[in-house]
Amino acid sequence: MPHYEHILTERRGDVLVVTLNRPDRLNAAPPAMFDELRAALGDLGGARAVLIAGAGRGFCSGADVGGGALGAADPGAATFEALTEHCNPALLAIAALDVPVVSAVRGPAAGMGCSLALATDICVASDTAYFLQAFVNIGLVPDGGASWMLPRLIGRARATEMMLLGERVPAAKALEWGMIHRVVADDALDAEAFALAERLAAGPTRALGLMRRGMQAALENDYAGAMLREAENQRAARGTQDAVEGGMAFLQKRKAAFKGS
Repeated sequence: MPHYEHILTERRGDVLVVTLNRPDRLNAAPPAMFDELRAALGDLGGARAVLIAGAGRGFCSGADVGGGALGAADPGAATFEALTEHCNPALLAIAALDVPVVSAVRGPAAGMGCSLALATDICVASDTAYFLQAFVNIGLVPDGGASWMLPRLIGRARATEMMLLGERVPAAKALEWGMIHRVVADDALDAEAFALAERLAAGPTRALGLMRRGMQAALENDYAGAMLREAENQRAARGTQDAVEGGMAFLQKRKAAFKGS
C-alpha cells in the first residue's frame, strides 16, 4: 500500500480501511489530509467496500485551523482555496465511488469531520461519539456540504438547531434524529464497523454502486426523473454476473455468492 503522511491505508480482504492518522490533534485535518484521502480512494485496487475511521480518541475534530488560513494575507481567499481545491474534491470522490463506504466514529466528528462522517453510506458511531457544527462560535459558516446534507438527513429544524446554536449532538441523539445508522459500545466500534463493511463487500458490488449514486441523483431530481434513473440503473444491473447469480440462487433456494462483477 502507498505511504501517506496523514492517513493510514490497509487492505483487509475486500475492504479498504482508511484511517485518519493525527491522533495527537484528534485528527484535525489539514488540506493535505484530504488530498491523501482522495488519492487513496482513487486507487481501490479491486476493493469492494471502504471503511473510514480515525486513529485514537476522535474521528476528526474538523479542519486544522492552527495555521494556513489564519496566517494568510487574505484568510478568506486561503479558506476558499482549501475548500474548493482540497476538501470538496475528496468529499466528491466519496460520492462518485462505485463501492459502498462505511464510517466508524468515536469522539468528535466536528465541522469538516462531521461532513466527512456523514458523506459515507452508513455511519456507525460509538457511545462516545458526538457530531458538531460549531462554526457559529467562531464567526464562520458550515462547509463540506453540511448545508446540503443535514437538512436532507434530519430536516430543516434540526439542521438549523445544529448550525445556529453550535451545540454537540451526542451519538444517541444523532441516531434518534436519523443522522446516523447505528450506535455501539466504544470497545465494539472497530469490529462492528468492519463487519458491516465486510458484509457490504460481499454484496453485488455493481448494483450497490448504482444504488448509492441513484439515491444521490434522486435528491436532486423530480419524481419522474428518479424513476427514469432507476430504470437505467436496473438495466445496467441486469447485465451483471451478480444479477445472474442472484437469480439462480433465488430459484435454487440458496444464498447468493456475489463476486462483484
